[in-house]
Amino acid sequence: MSLHDVAADWLIRVREAPGDAALARSLAHWLDERDEHRRAYASVERSWQIMAELAPAPADLQGHDRQEAPPPAVLAFPRRLWRPLAISAALAAALVAFLAAPALVLLMEADYRTGTGARQALALADGSRIELGADSAVAVDMSGARRVVRLLAGEAFFDVRPDPVRPFVVDAGGVDVTVLGTRFNVRLTSTDAGVELAEGAVSLDYPGHGQAHARLVPGQSALVDLRTGALVTGEIAVDDIAVWREGRLFVQDATIAAVVEQLQRYHRAWITVPDGALAQQRVTGLYDLTDPDRALRALVEPHGGRMREISPYMRVLSRF
Repeated sequence: MSLHDVAADWLIRVREAPGDAALARSLAHWLDERDEHRRAYASVERSWQIMAELAPAPADLQGHDRQEAPPPAVLAFPRRLWRPLAISAALAAALVAFLAAPALVLLMEADYRTGTGARQALALADGSRIELGADSAVAVDMSGARRVVRLLAGEAFFDVRPDPVRPFVVDAGGVDVTVLGTRFNVRLTSTDAGVELAEGAVSLDYPGHGQAHARLVPGQSALVDLRTGALVTGEIAVDDIAVWREGRLFVQDATIAAVVEQLQRYHRAWITVPDGALAQQRVTGLYDLTDPDRALRALVEPHGGRMREISPYMRVLSRF
């Protein structure tokens, strides 16, 4: 049992028996044993409070109007809900600890950033245009001999204005996509960088990985493994490139885990696939980004999987 699990268990026991003086003394003793105990318990309590504040009222869930009422002095849940809610709080605390640092770095580096399910159209100083996908971020530098855009997260479609003197470079996780004037899509995930070319020509290079080089023509795609430098090229219909701009996601021979990572940018709940075998199943298809839950079901049901809505903030995909 992890330290956050232990802290969550203490939280459950104390809230189930608020008048138990002996239990309160035992908790105080546990908290005094180590600073790590205090930090874990405080983290779980903060996560619990956040979840309580976000929890929709029954009238909201039913879509009915309701009058404003003063908040209760104490938030109460049925006893049977304490343990799953506290476990969710522990998971949330662990996720916050894991994700907070990268998110802060992203906020500091990005010039433009979108939220979950949002898109943004950008006009650059040179006349080029970028359409930024959901939960995506870029940093832009037009001041040097090269026009450089760093894709820090997510996905973007580029419509680049030609300039033979100043090449346009997109850096996606260290993979350089160099163009003069063209239209193309770039996607960055935790494991790879993908490029799909709709018009013009681009070259790809992954410095430090000598074999990771390619030149693409319209209707071609490239996928670079950021860990190994392995590069795979393929064919894609031009009409299927960047269809996320129309509220759809097209994937070709991708793992369910990779598709979930893309769908996560459109879903406010945390999505997890604990079934490793299911996560590695490969799929090709078109999914509806305007209804992420429907997309998740369509993704896993052909492989015997189910989507379970654990709470408004969590989805689990599994075959059991």
